[in-house]
Amino acid sequence: MTAPDDDAPLQPAQARLVRQVRRIAIGSSVVMLLGFAVVISVIGYRLFAAAERATPAESAILLPKGARVLSTAIADGKLAVTIELSGAVEVRFYELATLRPAGRIRFATEP
Repeated sequence: MTAPDDDAPLQPAQARLVRQVRRIAIGSSVVMLLGFAVVISVIGYRLFAAAERATPAESAILLPKGARVLSTAIADGKLAVTIELSGAVEVRFYELATLRPAGRIRFATEP
């Protein structure tokens, strides 16, 4: 058995096969590089977007004079504040992101 000669010219079928393998290797390398670029971009976007959202907002909610806060709760992007005002209990709702009023429920006793 003789060892193959590396300097020998390739046959046309072999040359076609080598070109096809090179094309597939280049294509898979491009797809892999694009995948890495997408992953790095998504990670960067999430880091910077989270930093912008994480900045604490300083704001105040104005309640009527003499109101006493009984409890607070957060759910579904809303802040619920239960207050006692002149002996009556009411719940006021605010948008969590903007602290704008979103509604009010007053509780009263039946006559």
